[in-house]
Amino acid sequence: MGFTIEDMLTQTGDKYRMKLRAGSNGWSNSISWILMIEDMTVLQNFKGKDLAVTTGLGFQQEEQLMELVERLTVLGASGLIINTGRYINELSDELLERCDRSDFPLITVPWDVQLFDMIKDLNLRMLLQGMTDDQIVQSLIRAMEQPDEAEKSRKELLPYFDVDGDFQIFLLDTGDLDSMDTVERRRIDFQVQIYLESISHNASFFYYDGRFVLVTNAIPARYMHDVIDRFLERFRLRFPDLQICVGAGSPIKGIENIHLAYGRAKAAAGKALAEKKKLVWFDDMGNDRILSLVNDRLLIDDMGRRLLSPLIEYDDKHDTDYLNILEEYIRCQGSVKTVSEHLFIHRNTVIYQMGNIKKLLHCDLENPDDRLKYQIACMLYRMYG
Repeated sequence: MGFTIEDMLTQTGDKYRMKLRAGSNGWSNSISWILMIEDMTVLQNFKGKDLAVTTGLGFQQEEQLMELVERLTVLGASGLIINTGRYINELSDELLERCDRSDFPLITVPWDVQLFDMIKDLNLRMLLQGMTDDQIVQSLIRAMEQPDEAEKSRKELLPYFDVDGDFQIFLLDTGDLDSMDTVERRRIDFQVQIYLESISHNASFFYYDGRFVLVTNAIPARYMHDVIDRFLERFRLRFPDLQICVGAGSPIKGIENIHLAYGRAKAAAGKALAEKKKLVWFDDMGNDRILSLVNDRLLIDDMGRRLLSPLIEYDDKHDTDYLNILEEYIRCQGSVKTVSEHLFIHRNTVIYQMGNIKKLLHCDLENPDDRLKYQIACMLYRMYG
Protein backbone atom coordinates (compact mmCIF):
# COMPACT_ATOMS: atom_id res chain seq x y z
CA MET A 1 0.00 0.00 0.00
CA GLY A 2 2.40 2.64 -1.24
CA PHE A 3 5.96 3.73 -0.56
CA THR A 4 6.68 3.50 3.16
CA ILE A 5 9.22 4.74 5.69
CA GLU A 6 10.62 1.22 5.71
CA ASP A 7 10.97 1.27 1.91
CA MET A 8 12.76 4.60 2.10
CA LEU A 9 15.20 3.45 4.77
CA THR A 10 15.85 0.14 3.05
CA GLN A 11 16.38 1.59 -0.42
CA THR A 12 18.09 4.90 0.34
CA GLY A 13 19.11 4.79 4.00
CA ASP A 14 22.79 4.12 3.31
CA LYS A 15 22.91 6.45 0.31
CA TYR A 16 21.77 9.48 2.34
CA ARG A 17 23.10 8.22 5.71
CA MET A 18 19.66 8.25 7.26
CA LYS A 19 19.23 7.34 10.92
CA LEU A 20 15.87 6.43 12.42
CA ARG A 21 16.17 8.14 15.79
CA ALA A 22 12.64 7.55 17.16
CA GLY A 23 9.17 6.28 16.26
CA SER A 24 10.34 2.93 14.88
CA ASN A 25 6.84 1.45 15.28
CA GLY A 26 5.68 3.84 12.54
CA TRP A 27 8.08 2.56 9.91
CA SER A 28 5.22 1.09 7.88
CA ASN A 29 3.69 4.60 7.44
CA SER A 30 2.96 5.31 3.79
CA ILE A 31 4.39 8.44 2.18
CA SER A 32 2.22 10.28 -0.33
CA TRP A 33 4.59 13.19 -0.97
CA ILE A 34 7.58 15.05 0.50
CA LEU A 35 7.45 18.69 1.56
CA MET A 36 10.16 21.06 2.80
CA ILE A 37 9.10 22.96 5.88
CA GLU A 38 10.97 25.82 7.53
CA ASP A 39 8.05 27.53 9.29
CA MET A 40 4.57 26.62 10.48
CA THR A 41 2.74 28.35 7.60
CA VAL A 42 3.69 25.51 5.24
CA LEU A 43 1.56 23.13 7.30
CA GLN A 44 -1.56 24.46 5.58
CA ASN A 45 -0.40 22.50 2.51
CA PHE A 46 -0.26 19.20 4.38
CA LYS A 47 -2.88 16.67 3.29
CA GLY A 48 -1.76 13.85 5.58
CA LYS A 49 0.72 11.03 4.85
CA ASP A 50 3.22 13.69 3.69
CA LEU A 51 6.81 13.37 4.84
CA ALA A 52 8.23 16.62 6.23
CA VAL A 53 11.86 17.61 5.66
CA THR A 54 13.53 20.53 7.44
CA THR A 55 16.97 22.04 7.87
CA GLY A 56 15.78 23.31 11.25
CA LEU A 57 16.18 26.96 10.28
CA GLY A 58 12.81 27.91 11.74
CA PHE A 59 12.89 25.38 14.58
CA GLN A 60 16.16 25.99 16.37
CA GLN A 61 14.52 26.24 19.79
CA GLU A 62 13.49 23.04 21.55
CA GLU A 63 9.92 24.30 22.04
CA GLN A 64 9.58 25.10 18.32
CA LEU A 65 10.73 21.65 17.27
CA MET A 66 8.40 20.01 19.80
CA GLU A 67 5.46 22.05 18.51
CA LEU A 68 6.32 21.04 14.94
CA VAL A 69 6.25 17.35 15.86
CA GLU A 70 2.95 17.82 17.72
CA ARG A 71 1.32 19.50 14.71
CA LEU A 72 2.65 16.95 12.23
CA THR A 73 1.35 14.11 14.37
CA VAL A 74 -2.14 15.66 14.50
CA LEU A 75 -2.09 16.18 10.70
CA GLY A 76 -1.26 12.53 10.08
CA ALA A 77 2.18 13.16 8.58
CA SER A 78 4.26 10.09 7.75
CA GLY A 79 7.31 11.34 9.61
CA LEU A 80 10.00 14.02 9.81
CA ILE A 81 13.52 14.20 8.38
CA ILE A 82 15.87 16.71 10.05
CA ASN A 83 18.98 17.87 8.23
CA THR A 84 21.29 18.07 11.25
CA GLY A 85 24.62 19.80 11.66
CA ARG A 86 23.98 23.50 11.26
CA TYR A 87 20.76 24.77 12.82
CA ILE A 88 20.02 21.64 14.84
CA ASN A 89 22.76 19.47 16.31
CA GLU A 90 21.23 17.58 19.20
CA LEU A 91 17.79 16.08 19.70
CA SER A 92 16.50 16.03 23.27
CA ASP A 93 15.41 12.86 25.03
CA GLU A 94 12.01 14.49 25.57
CA LEU A 95 11.54 14.96 21.83
CA LEU A 96 12.61 11.40 21.05
CA GLU A 97 10.30 10.01 23.72
CA ARG A 98 7.41 12.08 22.33
CA CYS A 99 7.96 10.58 18.87
CA ASP A 100 8.20 7.06 20.29
CA ARG A 101 4.92 7.47 22.17
CA SER A 102 3.15 8.55 18.96
CA ASP A 103 4.91 6.03 16.70
CA PHE A 104 6.03 9.06 14.71
CA PRO A 105 9.25 8.35 12.74
CA LEU A 106 11.99 10.94 13.31
CA ILE A 107 14.91 10.57 10.93
CA THR A 108 18.16 12.52 10.64
CA VAL A 109 20.49 13.04 7.69
CA PRO A 110 23.88 14.85 7.91
CA TRP A 111 24.24 18.48 6.83
CA ASP A 112 26.35 17.65 3.76
CA VAL A 113 23.51 15.60 2.21
CA GLN A 114 21.97 17.54 -0.69
CA LEU A 115 18.29 17.72 0.22
CA PHE A 116 17.19 18.68 -3.29
CA ASP A 117 18.74 15.53 -4.75
CA MET A 118 17.38 13.37 -1.93
CA ILE A 119 13.81 14.69 -2.28
CA LYS A 120 13.86 14.33 -6.07
CA ASP A 121 15.11 10.75 -5.73
CA LEU A 122 12.47 9.83 -3.14
CA ASN A 123 9.61 11.40 -5.09
CA LEU A 124 10.62 9.39 -8.18
CA ARG A 125 10.68 6.19 -6.14
CA MET A 126 7.19 6.99 -4.80
CA LEU A 127 5.92 7.56 -8.33
CA LEU A 128 7.30 4.22 -9.50
CA GLN A 129 5.87 2.47 -6.42
CA GLY A 130 2.49 4.01 -7.20
CA MET A 131 2.62 2.61 -10.72
CA THR A 132 3.54 -0.80 -9.30
CA ASP A 133 0.65 -0.65 -6.82
CA ASP A 134 -1.79 0.07 -9.67
CA GLN A 135 -0.49 -2.97 -11.56
CA ILE A 136 -0.85 -5.14 -8.45
CA VAL A 137 -4.46 -4.00 -7.95
CA GLN A 138 -5.35 -4.79 -11.56
CA SER A 139 -3.81 -8.26 -11.25
CA LEU A 140 -5.71 -8.94 -8.03
CA ILE A 141 -9.00 -7.82 -9.58
CA ARG A 142 -8.38 -10.10 -12.58
CA ALA A 143 -7.66 -13.00 -10.22
CA MET A 144 -10.95 -12.34 -8.39
CA GLU A 145 -12.99 -11.92 -11.57
CA GLN A 146 -11.34 -14.46 -13.88
CA PRO A 147 -10.15 -17.60 -12.06
CA ASP A 148 -9.39 -19.19 -15.43
CA GLU A 149 -6.61 -16.57 -15.81
CA ALA A 150 -4.99 -17.71 -12.55
CA GLU A 151 -1.66 -18.59 -14.14
CA LYS A 152 -1.28 -15.12 -15.59
CA SER A 153 -2.15 -13.55 -12.23
CA ARG A 154 0.30 -15.88 -10.51
CA LYS A 155 3.21 -14.73 -12.69
CA GLU A 156 2.35 -11.04 -12.24
CA LEU A 157 1.95 -11.25 -8.47
CA LEU A 158 4.82 -13.63 -7.72
CA PRO A 159 7.34 -10.81 -7.00
CA TYR A 160 5.02 -9.23 -4.41
CA PHE A 161 3.09 -12.05 -2.72
CA ASP A 162 3.44 -15.60 -1.49
CA VAL A 163 1.16 -16.84 -4.25
CA ASP A 164 0.88 -20.30 -2.66
CA GLY A 165 0.16 -18.90 0.81
CA ASP A 166 -3.09 -17.87 2.48
CA PHE A 167 -5.10 -15.01 1.02
CA GLN A 168 -7.82 -13.33 3.07
CA ILE A 169 -10.13 -10.56 1.90
CA PHE A 170 -11.95 -7.93 3.96
CA LEU A 171 -14.67 -5.76 2.45
CA LEU A 172 -15.56 -2.41 4.01
CA ASP A 173 -18.96 -0.96 3.17
CA THR A 174 -21.20 1.88 4.32
CA GLY A 175 -24.08 0.97 2.01
CA ASP A 176 -23.76 4.11 -0.10
CA LEU A 177 -20.09 4.48 -1.08
CA ASP A 178 -20.88 4.59 -4.81
CA SER A 179 -23.39 7.42 -4.37
CA MET A 180 -21.16 9.32 -1.99
CA ASP A 181 -19.42 12.53 -3.02
CA THR A 182 -16.02 11.63 -4.51
CA VAL A 183 -14.16 13.95 -2.17
CA GLU A 184 -15.87 12.44 0.87
CA ARG A 185 -15.14 8.90 -0.32
CA ARG A 186 -11.48 9.76 -0.84
CA ARG A 187 -11.37 11.23 2.66
CA ILE A 188 -12.65 7.93 4.05
CA ASP A 189 -10.23 6.02 1.82
CA PHE A 190 -7.35 8.07 3.15
CA GLN A 191 -8.31 7.60 6.79
CA VAL A 192 -8.82 3.86 6.36
CA GLN A 193 -5.36 3.49 4.84
CA ILE A 194 -3.84 5.36 7.78
CA TYR A 195 -5.54 2.96 10.20
CA LEU A 196 -4.35 -0.11 8.26
CA GLU A 197 -0.75 0.97 7.75
CA SER A 198 0.52 -1.61 10.22
CA ILE A 199 -0.16 -4.23 7.52
CA SER A 200 1.14 -2.23 4.56
CA HIS A 201 3.30 -5.17 3.49
CA ASN A 202 1.73 -8.45 2.32
CA ALA A 203 -1.44 -6.49 1.67
CA SER A 204 -3.21 -4.34 -0.91
CA PHE A 205 -6.02 -1.85 -0.36
CA PHE A 206 -8.25 -0.45 -3.11
CA TYR A 207 -11.79 0.58 -4.08
CA TYR A 208 -13.72 -1.90 -6.20
CA ASP A 209 -17.36 -2.63 -7.02
CA GLY A 210 -18.78 -0.17 -4.49
CA ARG A 211 -16.63 -1.31 -1.55
CA PHE A 212 -13.17 -0.84 -0.09
CA VAL A 213 -11.20 -4.05 -0.50
CA LEU A 214 -8.32 -5.20 1.71
CA VAL A 215 -6.39 -8.24 0.47
CA THR A 216 -3.93 -9.75 2.94
CA ASN A 217 -1.42 -12.50 2.25
CA ALA A 218 0.35 -14.85 4.64
CA ILE A 219 -0.76 -12.86 7.70
CA PRO A 220 -1.87 -14.84 10.79
CA ALA A 221 -5.62 -14.83 11.40
CA ARG A 222 -5.18 -13.88 15.07
CA TYR A 223 -3.20 -10.80 14.07
CA MET A 224 -5.90 -9.75 11.60
CA HIS A 225 -8.61 -10.14 14.25
CA ASP A 226 -6.74 -7.65 16.41
CA VAL A 227 -6.08 -5.25 13.51
CA ILE A 228 -9.72 -5.17 12.40
CA ASP A 229 -11.02 -4.70 15.96
CA ARG A 230 -8.66 -1.76 16.52
CA PHE A 231 -9.51 -0.31 13.13
CA LEU A 232 -13.25 -0.33 13.85
CA GLU A 233 -12.74 1.42 17.18
CA ARG A 234 -10.55 4.13 15.64
CA PHE A 235 -12.96 4.56 12.73
CA ARG A 236 -15.88 4.99 15.15
CA LEU A 237 -14.02 7.77 16.95
CA ARG A 238 -13.03 9.50 13.70
CA PHE A 239 -16.42 9.13 11.96
CA PRO A 240 -19.03 8.92 14.76
CA ASP A 241 -21.94 9.54 12.37
CA LEU A 242 -20.90 7.02 9.73
CA GLN A 243 -21.75 3.33 10.03
CA ILE A 244 -19.16 1.08 8.42
CA CYS A 245 -19.62 -2.67 8.09
CA VAL A 246 -16.79 -5.13 7.57
CA GLY A 247 -17.15 -8.54 5.96
CA ALA A 248 -14.22 -10.85 6.68
CA GLY A 249 -13.67 -13.79 4.36
CA SER A 250 -11.88 -17.04 5.13
CA PRO A 251 -8.12 -17.51 4.71
CA ILE A 252 -7.81 -19.57 1.51
CA LYS A 253 -4.61 -20.98 0.08
CA GLY A 254 -3.35 -20.05 -3.37
CA ILE A 255 -3.85 -17.11 -5.69
CA GLU A 256 -5.89 -19.41 -7.94
CA ASN A 257 -8.55 -19.53 -5.19
CA ILE A 258 -8.70 -15.84 -4.37
CA HIS A 259 -12.05 -15.58 -6.17
CA LEU A 260 -13.45 -17.89 -3.48
CA ALA A 261 -11.98 -15.69 -0.76
CA TYR A 262 -13.64 -12.67 -2.37
CA GLY A 263 -17.01 -14.45 -2.61
CA ARG A 264 -16.93 -15.32 1.06
CA ALA A 265 -15.96 -11.78 2.08
CA LYS A 266 -18.81 -10.46 -0.08
CA ALA A 267 -21.27 -12.78 1.66
CA ALA A 268 -20.05 -11.67 5.08
CA ALA A 269 -20.21 -7.99 4.09
CA GLY A 270 -23.77 -8.44 2.82
CA LYS A 271 -24.84 -10.00 6.11
CA ALA A 272 -23.09 -7.27 8.11
CA LEU A 273 -24.82 -4.57 6.11
CA ALA A 274 -28.25 -6.22 6.21
CA GLU A 275 -28.09 -6.78 9.96
CA LYS A 276 -26.30 -3.46 10.67
CA LYS A 277 -23.37 -5.21 12.33
CA LYS A 278 -19.92 -3.69 12.49
CA LEU A 279 -18.17 -6.94 11.67
CA VAL A 280 -19.12 -10.38 10.39
CA TRP A 281 -16.61 -13.20 9.94
CA PHE A 282 -17.68 -15.62 7.22
CA ASP A 283 -16.45 -18.59 9.24
CA ASP A 284 -18.86 -17.63 12.05
CA MET A 285 -21.95 -17.60 9.81
CA GLY A 286 -22.91 -21.24 10.36
CA ASN A 287 -25.40 -22.64 7.83
CA ASP A 288 -25.69 -19.19 6.26
CA ARG A 289 -22.29 -19.85 4.67
CA ILE A 290 -23.80 -22.24 2.15
CA LEU A 291 -26.92 -20.20 1.44
CA SER A 292 -25.00 -16.94 1.07
CA LEU A 293 -22.96 -18.35 -1.80
CA VAL A 294 -25.99 -19.31 -3.92
CA ASN A 295 -25.93 -17.12 -7.04
CA ASP A 296 -29.16 -18.26 -8.66
CA ARG A 297 -31.52 -15.37 -7.83
CA LEU A 298 -34.57 -17.15 -9.27
CA LEU A 299 -33.89 -20.17 -7.06
CA ILE A 300 -33.44 -17.90 -4.04
CA ASP A 301 -36.78 -16.23 -4.74
CA ASP A 302 -38.49 -19.57 -5.37
CA MET A 303 -37.22 -21.18 -2.16
CA GLY A 304 -37.44 -18.05 -0.05
CA ARG A 305 -39.94 -15.31 -0.67
CA ARG A 306 -42.42 -17.37 -2.69
CA LEU A 307 -42.83 -19.96 0.07
CA LEU A 308 -43.26 -17.28 2.73
CA SER A 309 -45.40 -14.87 0.71
CA PRO A 310 -48.71 -15.83 2.46
CA LEU A 311 -47.18 -14.85 5.84
CA ILE A 312 -45.42 -11.76 4.50
CA GLU A 313 -48.61 -10.46 2.91
CA TYR A 314 -50.69 -11.28 5.99
CA ASP A 315 -48.18 -9.50 8.31
CA ASP A 316 -48.21 -6.44 6.07
CA LYS A 317 -51.99 -6.29 5.96
CA HIS A 318 -52.80 -7.10 9.59
CA ASP A 319 -49.69 -5.79 11.37
CA THR A 320 -48.97 -9.23 12.79
CA ASP A 321 -45.63 -10.94 13.39
CA TYR A 322 -46.30 -14.38 11.96
CA LEU A 323 -42.98 -14.65 10.10
CA ASN A 324 -40.94 -14.15 13.27
CA ILE A 325 -43.17 -16.59 15.16
CA LEU A 326 -42.66 -19.21 12.45
CA GLU A 327 -38.89 -18.74 12.64
CA GLU A 328 -38.90 -19.15 16.41
CA TYR A 329 -41.21 -22.17 16.21
CA ILE A 330 -38.82 -23.91 13.80
CA ARG A 331 -35.78 -22.83 15.86
CA CYS A 332 -37.42 -24.34 18.96
CA GLN A 333 -38.15 -27.59 17.08
CA GLY A 334 -41.91 -27.15 17.39
CA SER A 335 -41.99 -26.60 21.16
CA VAL A 336 -44.87 -24.22 21.95
CA LYS A 337 -43.64 -23.89 25.53
CA THR A 338 -40.16 -22.75 24.43
CA VAL A 339 -41.58 -20.31 21.85
CA SER A 340 -43.80 -18.83 24.55
CA GLU A 341 -40.84 -18.35 26.86
CA HIS A 342 -38.54 -16.87 24.19
CA LEU A 343 -41.09 -14.43 22.77
CA PHE A 344 -42.86 -13.63 26.06
CA ILE A 345 -46.21 -14.66 24.57
CA HIS A 346 -48.84 -16.69 26.40
CA ARG A 347 -48.83 -20.36 25.45
CA ASN A 348 -52.44 -20.28 24.24
CA THR A 349 -51.63 -17.28 22.02
CA VAL A 350 -48.76 -19.21 20.44
CA ILE A 351 -51.06 -22.18 19.78
CA TYR A 352 -53.67 -19.89 18.19
CA GLN A 353 -51.14 -18.05 16.04
CA MET A 354 -49.41 -21.23 14.90
CA GLY A 355 -52.80 -22.58 13.90
CA ASN A 356 -53.32 -19.55 11.64
CA ILE A 357 -49.79 -19.84 10.27
CA LYS A 358 -50.27 -23.47 9.33
CA LYS A 359 -53.54 -22.62 7.57
CA LEU A 360 -51.89 -19.81 5.60
CA LEU A 361 -49.03 -22.09 4.55
CA HIS A 362 -51.29 -25.11 3.93
CA CYS A 363 -48.78 -27.15 5.89
CA ASP A 364 -48.94 -28.66 9.41
CA LEU A 365 -45.13 -28.41 9.87
CA GLU A 366 -45.08 -31.82 11.56
CA ASN A 367 -42.81 -33.34 8.95
CA PRO A 368 -39.08 -32.62 9.56
CA ASP A 369 -38.60 -32.08 5.83
CA ASP A 370 -41.32 -29.40 5.83
CA ARG A 371 -39.76 -27.65 8.81
CA LEU A 372 -36.36 -27.73 7.11
CA LYS A 373 -37.88 -26.32 3.93
CA TYR A 374 -39.39 -23.37 5.78
CA GLN A 375 -36.28 -22.91 7.90
CA ILE A 376 -34.23 -22.49 4.71
CA ALA A 377 -36.91 -20.17 3.32
CA CYS A 378 -36.69 -17.94 6.40
CA MET A 379 -32.90 -17.87 6.22
CA LEU A 380 -32.95 -16.93 2.54
CA TYR A 381 -35.57 -14.26 3.12
CA ARG A 382 -33.57 -12.66 5.95
CA MET A 383 -30.44 -12.85 3.88
CA TYR A 384 -31.72 -11.55 0.54
CA GLY A 385 -35.10 -9.97 1.28
